[in-house]
Amino acid sequence: MIIDKIETFRTAVPLNKPFKTALRTVTVAEAIFVKVTCDNGITGWGEAPPTLVITGDSLAGIEAAINEVISPFLMKKSLLSFESVFQGLKTLLVNNTSAKAAVDMALYDCISQNCGLPLYQFLGGFRNEIETDFTVSVNSPEEMGEDAVDYVNKGFNVLKVKVGIGDIANDIARIREIRKRVGNQIKIRLDANQGWKPKDAVRAIRSMEDEGLEIELVEQPVKAEDLDGLKQVTDSVDTLIMADESVFSPKQAFEVIRRRSADLINIKLMKSGGIYQAQMINQMAETVGMECMVGSMIETGLGITAAAHFAASKKNITRYDFDAPLMHAKEVIAGGIKYNGRKITFPEGTGLGIEKILLEGGRINGKQ
Repeated sequence: MIIDKIETFRTAVPLNKPFKTALRTVTVAEAIFVKVTCDNGITGWGEAPPTLVITGDSLAGIEAAINEVISPFLMKKSLLSFESVFQGLKTLLVNNTSAKAAVDMALYDCISQNCGLPLYQFLGGFRNEIETDFTVSVNSPEEMGEDAVDYVNKGFNVLKVKVGIGDIANDIARIREIRKRVGNQIKIRLDANQGWKPKDAVRAIRSMEDEGLEIELVEQPVKAEDLDGLKQVTDSVDTLIMADESVFSPKQAFEVIRRRSADLINIKLMKSGGIYQAQMINQMAETVGMECMVGSMIETGLGITAAAHFAASKKNITRYDFDAPLMHAKEVIAGGIKYNGRKITFPEGTGLGIEKILLEGGRINGKQ
């Protein structure tokens, strides 16, 4: 099972509504798709979105990393020795985690197809169905309340609410309005995207606890590099605190775990460099009894399918944030995971179960 060809494609999909966080506003989901073809005819697919404010990766940078460095390294390598392939991939480039992740998921797609298994079963197969939350973007309290009601009416019972813009009073007002609109049966998670300072985060979370707003967890309340501040927040409140941007690599996960800077870790393939290292992070966390969530960037159904396969395969992954494809104005793949409201099911076929890529005006290796 020898790698014969690696191709890259660009795609761009408009969103139904702008996606706003403390770090950025997105109106179009851009991505690089990767296609790996093996000598036995098996093809695998992967995706990497550019998320400059989080990973530092641009479209051009992802293309260059894959076409100029990763592809020459992988050509003619055997995927029957995939441990050495993934070991080489993780050390081949400094950073460039999105490019590595796209290639990593395409390789896992090929390997699991060759084994005759869906990827989630190849990786462990702990679950065959999962449920996603839905994200409420940062806007006025009134607009966020309306959006929250809309998502609940569509069947979502867990809302991930973006905060971290403006002062704390505005953020508390946003949550207060959402809780008033949706009632107490809906879980609310907050994601500050590094938007608070440690003392402000403690004050905000304590205020919401005192008001009985029933927040399940708060994701990345402080700057990614501020592990002392993250620990200060974790130690000072009753609400669970989740590390996101603070954890890209297994080494960073180890540091968060060693310090007990957070209660939970959000694993994203675009941060970890793919499934291979994501498994290391999850295993490390599971060893000390720390549950993980698997989330995503604003990706298409291709990247989310790979993340969902990984998430479903492991017992220790207990929360899922895979709503991005539901925000898109059109589909760019046929096959992959299927949504029934908040419920996600997996295709019966092997690998990722991607049947067809529906690119319009896509570019292969930078050429029309």
